Amino acid sequence: MNLPNKLTMFRVILIPFFVLFMLVDITNVDKWIALAIFIIASLTDLLDGRIARKYNLVTNFGKFMDPLADKLLVCSALICLVEMVKIPSWMVIIIIAREFIISGFRLIAADNGVVIAANYWGKFKTTFQMVMICLLIADIEAISMITDVIMWAALILTVISLIDYLIKNKDVMKDTK
Repeated sequence: MNLPNKLTMFRVILIPFFVLFMLVDITNVDKWIALAIFIIASLTDLLDGRIARKYNLVTNFGKFMDPLADKLLVCSALICLVEMVKIPSWMVIIIIAREFIISGFRLIAADNGVVIAANYWGKFKTTFQMVMICLLIADIEAISMITDVIMWAALILTVISLIDYLIKNKDVMKDTK
């Protein structure tokens, strides 16, 4: 297993520890431990892709597991934040629904021999979601207005990236077989 795939698997392994510190009251610094775990996991996402492309270590395993690991991390965080009443459930439903729709499109495209790469809207969306999650975990009252703005920006970018993705890849849904 190459380094990018190890980083992806490390991210998956971190998720249960992240959830544990998000939802179980073990110490008086649980949210900060959860935040640190989330940031480390998010950084492995940044690193694994760069390393894989730079050193030509892209594998089928990585193509499958990297986006899955990202979805598991973000969805786990969002569900924990709903449980903690830090984000409205309807926002999380929209964000998770977008991920299911895009995953479905990618499966159909792959079945037709088409690879659909992430675009800049998706990258913006991911960045804003990660920042939003970090701010919601930190829950700093003095910047709550900034947190709200980032949360709305993440939601808007989620919808824009979905619409952009659907428009650019509408041919994927045509019956080609």
